[in-house]
Amino acid sequence: MNNFFTWETLATFAGCAAATAVITQFVKSASFFKNIATQWVSYFVAVILLLGATYFTGALTWSSGALIPFNAVIIALSSNGAYSAVLRATGTKENK
Repeated sequence: MNNFFTWETLATFAGCAAATAVITQFVKSASFFKNIATQWVSYFVAVILLLGATYFTGALTWSSGALIPFNAVIIALSSNGAYSAVLRATGTKENK
């Protein structure tokens, strides 16, 4: 594997969910995100990733663009759930 992420990888469900989880955990403690719920942060990250992946793979059309906000909900919920599952499995509590 030569790249960590490619636009093609980010265009997949698993790739986008993984990137959303990692980026959300990285940026959620930034000062301008302190008053925003983590679920909303992950949703906006998912929208940006899906929009970029769809655009840079040449698949962005009006119909695919209209689905991005709906797909971002699924990506955000799955990335939040995966993070919560890891916390439960390791027995750690989230630092806010």
